[in-house]
Amino acid sequence: MDQKDDWQLTEVLQNEHGRGDPFAAAVRSTRMPMVITDPTQDDNPIVFVNEAFQELTGYSRQECIGRNCRFLQGERTDPKTVLRIRKAIENGEDVDADILNYRKDGTSFWNALYLSPVRGGNGNIQFFFASQLDVSHRVDAQQRVIDQKELVEHEVQVRTSDLEASVEAQALLLHEVDHRVRNNLSVIGSLLRMQIRESDDPNVRRALRSTMERIDAMAAVHRRLYQEGDIRYFEVSSYALNIVQDAIGASRYKNVFLQSNVQTAHLPSRLATSFGLLINEVLLHLFDPYTPIKSVNLQCSADEQKIVIVLGNEVSEKTPQDVISPFSRKLVTRLSAQLDAEVDWNHSMTGLSTTLTIPVSAP
Repeated sequence: MDQKDDWQLTEVLQNEHGRGDPFAAAVRSTRMPMVITDPTQDDNPIVFVNEAFQELTGYSRQECIGRNCRFLQGERTDPKTVLRIRKAIENGEDVDADILNYRKDGTSFWNALYLSPVRGGNGNIQFFFASQLDVSHRVDAQQRVIDQKELVEHEVQVRTSDLEASVEAQALLLHEVDHRVRNNLSVIGSLLRMQIRESDDPNVRRALRSTMERIDAMAAVHRRLYQEGDIRYFEVSSYALNIVQDAIGASRYKNVFLQSNVQTAHLPSRLATSFGLLINEVLLHLFDPYTPIKSVNLQCSADEQKIVIVLGNEVSEKTPQDVISPFSRKLVTRLSAQLDAEVDWNHSMTGLSTTLTIPVSAP
């Protein structure tokens, strides 16, 4: 570009100092693209462009002068951004915006536009001064971040859907397993009841009834375990309380008083059956059909190291309850080993008290 011609264009700045004015020289020589438009003319045409603007857009001075800046817009230029710039010009306000513009060769670039009115001594707008800056790298980087975020969100959504489907499938499978186990335990219980009714031997009936009660205890553990929100853990205190209440309701003795004080305590679910059977064996011994019971006491406490359950009775006849069958004793020993638990029996003339101490970190 002819620098002499470039100088002539700066006369539109109304500079009374001429060629030596530092502001005019700065506008001509700065590496930031700049244009000046004249709103007093029809369609606010460009009246000055510096060399940096010509290098940015590929258009010569002659191709720019007299045209409105909209010739830089293209098919992907955002109409909302264009409208915001137009409103600012109509209102005589400053405006800055990132707008997609197009070079003479058709390539696009993101233009960080800043436009400001220049007022004369009477306050009227004489010119609009606009600077441009190619920020394509910044906008492209931002877009890559947005695209990556959308991709990640999409992948998360897909994974979440897959996990939800997997959880639903596992829930259906768990429900089916639960249903079959309950049915099988129910069938076993029914068979034992049939055998009890058919047997004439009281010892056989007593043994079958004890076995049936153990099956019922397992069924109760299973039922409660799959009713919990988190099947990884088994809440022992409420189970113990319920099974004691059921035993009192099913006993031959009326008006048995229950005194309880239980604290919430959990064991890993893999230990639930062993715990349920162990409590049942204690109850079988507490509810001796030949010893009248006045009351039952249940205490459950827990801390970070252990769970302690105290289960005892008070009998109306002072008869020591120290008889436990060899099979039941062997079963208690094996169940205690599975829980790594200690079982202490305290027999007296007034009743029986059993203390179970179970480590929380039981294997």
